[in-house]
Order: sequence, then structure tokens, then C-alpha cells
Amino acid sequence: MNVYIPILVLGALAAGFAIFSVVMASIVGPKRYNRAKLEAYECGIEPTPHTDGPGRFPVKFYLTAMLFIIFDIEIVFLYPWAVHFDALGVFGLAAMALFIFNVSVAYAYEWRRGGLSWE
Repeated sequence: MNVYIPILVLGALAAGFAIFSVVMASIVGPKRYNRAKLEAYECGIEPTPHTDGPGRFPVKFYLTAMLFIIFDIEIVFLYPWAVHFDALGVFGLAAMALFIFNVSVAYAYEWRRGGLSWE
């Protein structure tokens, strides 16, 4: 259990900082909002009204973000596995095969939804 104490302390510090930041932002932040501050900001250009309601974005934005997250998480887990490949043995290989299968499912979903076609 002593090995996990630094990880738990770091997690508690991160959670405390996150909660502190949210609370302080709500206390110290501005309370008066005007119409300009509540509108969507599009690089200094007046936002164009959409026919399907305000605040809607094409699904392509979300698919691109999902694609980034999928491959970013994959790389984060593949590096330590590649470094300790010899020490992990068959269990490490099976665990990584399961992980690659899960990533492949997400990749197939992204491909089927059209996230990889850059039009």
C-alpha cells in the first residue's frame, strides 16, 4: 500500500486544484453577461445563423476530436508496453492484444461514420 500513497496524494492534489479552480472562478468571475458575451465566437467574424438552431456544429468536429482522442490514448498506452515488452511475457501480449482490439472497434466506428474522409 505504501507504493500507492504518492499516486493517491497526487490524485488528491489534482482533484483539490480542480475543485478550487471551479469554485474560485464562480466566486471571482464576472456576474454580468451581455448579449455579445453569450453569443458564439467564430474568430472575430459575426456568427452566421443556422437553420437548425443556434449553437449547432457539424458532426465532423466531434468525429475529428474523437479520432484524436482514440489515437492519442493508443499511443500513451503503447509506449510503456513497448519499453517493457520483454518483462511482461504472454500476459502483457494478451492484454495489449485486447487493448488493440478495443481501439480497432473505435477506429472502425470512426471509419464507418465518415471521420476519415477529409472533404
